[in-house]
Parts: sequence; structure tokens; C-alpha cells
Amino acid sequence: MTFLSLYPIQLSIFVAPEVDMGAVTKQANFLLPEDLLEELKRTVSPRRQSRFVTEALRKELMRLRLAKAIDESFGAWKEKDHPDLAKGTDSYIRRMRRSTRLAKG
Repeated sequence: MTFLSLYPIQLSIFVAPEVDMGAVTKQANFLLPEDLLEELKRTVSPRRQSRFVTEALRKELMRLRLAKAIDESFGAWKEKDHPDLAKGTDSYIRRMRRSTRLAKG
């Protein structure tokens, strides 16, 4: 991919009627591959493009945070700390459901 295949896109975030009116927005400039920019223009109306990109970015950042949390917590579960689950989870889940039903009942 060459520099010429990237189009600078200016993402001027505007406050649309469906966006929280108290939200603070700032302008950001990104370079996007030409094909991606063209697909965005074909698929999403110009009035909704900033919101679309914002939502896509939020989803991807959330996915990255979740992946990081999973990586960082790997190995945190120790079987010695949970002897009640040594024979499997079926009896544990059944016991938990029964206690919940009795408490509501």
C-alpha cells in the first residue's frame, strides 16, 4: 500500500439529534485506505458517517480492552481455591439455582 492509496479523511464530529447533547466532541484527522473510505461513502449517508465511525471505534476499543483483560487474568483461577467444583460444575450450578429459587419463592 502506498501513501497515494490513502486518502486523508477529516472526521468532524457533529452533534446529531440522536447523540447526547452533552457530549464533548473534538475533530480528528485519520488516513484511511481508499477502498475503505469509498465503501463508507457508498454505505453510510454523509450525515451519519461520523457517528458510524465513532460507534465502530468504540466497539473495537471495547474488544481490545476485553482481550487485554482476558490475557492479563489468564491463570488467575486456581483449582485449589475452588474444591467445591472438583467434581464438575453440574452439582454446583444445580445447588446455586435451587438456593435462588428458594430465596425468591
